[in-house]
Amino acid sequence: MILLPAVDIRDGRAVRLRQGDFADETVYSDDPFEAARSFVEAGARFLHVVDLDGAREGEPVNLRHVERIAAELGVPVELGGGLRSIASIRRALTAGVARVVLGTAAFTDPDLLDEALSAFTSRILVGVDVRGGQVSVAGWTRETQARGEEAIRRLQQQGATRFVYTNVDRDGMLEGPDLDEVRRVSQAVRGRFLYSGGIGSLDDLAALRELRLVNLAGVISGKALYEGRFTVGEGQAALD
Repeated sequence: MILLPAVDIRDGRAVRLRQGDFADETVYSDDPFEAARSFVEAGARFLHVVDLDGAREGEPVNLRHVERIAAELGVPVELGGGLRSIASIRRALTAGVARVVLGTAAFTDPDLLDEALSAFTSRILVGVDVRGGQVSVAGWTRETQARGEEAIRRLQQQGATRFVYTNVDRDGMLEGPDLDEVRRVSQAVRGRFLYSGGIGSLDDLAALRELRLVNLAGVISGKALYEGRFTVGEGQAALD
């Protein structure tokens, strides 16, 4: 398992939201590149970048920041937020990201998901963001009727094999993951998945490691790293 530091970009700054609420934002750096560089210098092997403006607008907004991060820091980057057309996916990949996370589009445009999986295969992850037990889309502003594990099973029928699962209710709260939920997600996923939501301590990471889920490929953490709850190196050691 790898630890993926999260760099969420809004209005050109590195921020974190609480429970996906755009009105409850903390700014951690005026330059997303500097935030990303600090994580890489601390030992990050991979970065998880989210274009929050793009998630709301439906089109990438912060690709210039992403391009610099991908070009200059020497580690692979995955990008989510606003990728709702093949053109926007191509733009993100051309900007240098290793893989992209499709969220809203995967649930609202099955033809796009089919085309993306056919064209880019292993470079496509599907983001399953769950709030109140139901999948949330459009920058966490709208809930669907689908439950997380049900959505994963349906998406796998379309050919998706890689997922980013986020518990939005726990995101930014530092209160720990729901381990039973992670087990259920693992049982649903036939491929590989990353988990995000609520990581607040090294004990949380150790608890995920002790689940010994062979398809849990990594854990995303943002606020805990920014606030010094643990370092990248300590977090990776806990997962190792």
